[in-house]
Amino acid sequence: MMKKGTKHITRGGIIAAAYAVLTLVLYPIAFGPVQCRLSEALTVLPVFTFSSVWGLTLGCAISNGVAIFAGNTVAGVWDILFGSLATGIAAVCTYYTRKIRFKGLPLLSLVFPVLLNALVLGVEFTVAEKGFLDWPLFGFNALTVAAGQAVACFGGGLLLYKAVEKTKLSSLL
Repeated sequence: MMKKGTKHITRGGIIAAAYAVLTLVLYPIAFGPVQCRLSEALTVLPVFTFSSVWGLTLGCAISNGVAIFAGNTVAGVWDILFGSLATGIAAVCTYYTRKIRFKGLPLLSLVFPVLLNALVLGVEFTVAEKGFLDWPLFGFNALTVAAGQAVACFGGGLLLYKAVEKTKLSSLL
């Protein structure tokens, strides 16, 4: 039988790998001001396990790091730090609001990845492009990131939530 610490590390590692692979497989649509990371559907996993908090954060950092080495990132090194931090903070918020449900769905939990990424990446992309915080451009960047996040989180994330719940995979998480 696996110890709790080993299970926590294993779960988080699998989630990190899944996030990175999903992001990088869909590379063309996963980076830039107009993006839709389908891997963000995994941000529903903190509803089931705290292990996913560090797994999502690490997976995001890996994805952003690969993008930097491939030369396909607007915000550069800042995206590893701030983009991953936004994902991690959103995952913590998702975890702590996991029991709040609307018609049985953790809708509030999925708002955090959308809002935090929209705000943080909106600032990142705007400052990277202009060198300062230009409010109209920030608004555009935040809105486009939020739209992509909403598709991934409320579309893919809710589908994943229902699948995990229906198949009882939550007992493995």
